[in-house]
Formats: sequence, structure tokens, C-alpha cells
Amino acid sequence: MASVAMTVNGKSVSGEVEGRTLLVDFLRNDLRLTGTHVGCDTSQCGACVVHVDGKAVKACAIFAVEADGSEVATIEGQANADGSLNVIQQAFQDYHGLQCGFCTPGMVMSAAALLKENPKPTETEIREYLEGNICRCTGYHNIVKAIMAASGQDVTAIAAE
Repeated sequence: MASVAMTVNGKSVSGEVEGRTLLVDFLRNDLRLTGTHVGCDTSQCGACVVHVDGKAVKACAIFAVEADGSEVATIEGQANADGSLNVIQQAFQDYHGLQCGFCTPGMVMSAAALLKENPKPTETEIREYLEGNICRCTGYHNIVKAIMAASGQDVTAIAAE
């Protein structure tokens, strides 16, 4: 067993884990932060995207011990201080960027990382950035529209599909 300590969503946490414990399992099972989803166990789908030290990572592709000492942000930490949805979450709701919702936490976390790097991405740039995230319901159109809206761009020119 190994000791891990990290800051998750602004709170110091620690625990004992086996060396093979994935970060996603530590978050979900030990910390009960179940918003980070396990979709494929092969780092293909992006449902488990979190931020580690400010970078988007797939939590199923990193061991918890690798995040020791890190700042980790999950979907649970994305809401505003008063509990209301942040601008990205609100845009996903307003522009119907979700259906079943399974991929949504990873999509929101990926969108946050993209908008941090590129505050006004084009539709093409958004689609390229999301290549590591799979949605089996929406066809991505409204997800792209939501991310563009969250960036403050006019989305009226994007036709509905």
C-alpha cells in the first residue's frame, strides 16, 4: 500500500492505495466523487477526464500515486461557489449538449481545458480537441455549439442538425 495526498477541488485529501489503483478509482471509490465516469477502461472514451495540475488527463490512464502532491479538479468542483452551474455547464444545458449525460462530465472538463488554452476556438478546433471524447448519443453538434457559446461566440450561424 502507498500513501497519497493531493488537493481535489480545493480540499486536501489523502488515502492508502495499492500501487495499481487508478486515479479514477481513487476518486470514485475512496473519495466518493462519482461524477468522473468510467466508460471504457482503455482511455478511449474520455468520460473520465479530470484536470491534474491544470492539464486535462484521462483518470483511467494515470495511477493515483502519480497524482500524489497534485492539484486535481473534477466535475464536482466546476460549479460556481454558490452551487450554480458554471458558464460551460450552463451552455451544455442551454444548447442541449447532452442526452444521456454519461459523457458530459468528461466533455465539460475537456471543454474547460480547451477554453483555458484557446478562449475563442473555431468549430473545427473544438471538434479536433474533442477527438479523445466519445459521445454515443448527440453526434457532437450541440456539444460543439455549447462550447462555442461558453466562449462567448455567436452560435446563431450554426444550423441545427
